[in-house]
Amino acid sequence: MLHLIYIVAFTIIAFMAVSNLIRSLITVSMDSQRRYPDRRDYSQAKGRKWKSTQKTIHPELLDERGRPINEPLLVMRSVSVEDARQQLDALYNASPNPQQETEEE
Repeated sequence: MLHLIYIVAFTIIAFMAVSNLIRSLITVSMDSQRRYPDRRDYSQAKGRKWKSTQKTIHPELLDERGRPINEPLLVMRSVSVEDARQQLDALYNASPNPQQETEEE
């Protein structure tokens, strides 16, 4: 009898979990298709103007004078494996305290 109660309870919990998952998926899909009004549209509809219509820019995207940077921040080029090994070896050997390979006797 106790086994039957456990089976019924876990079946009910499983159906509730699956229905909650389906409801959440539907809610997320509806929210992703929703269009939010632009700041300018909202301010015109309310009759107010926003103080600043510019978006806040992350400080790393600004130069010393506070102007936005208009250059790529990361440039990657193709490097062969041997070139990469040579560059890593050069960095390792140029480090301030390179470890000398010694063999223990």
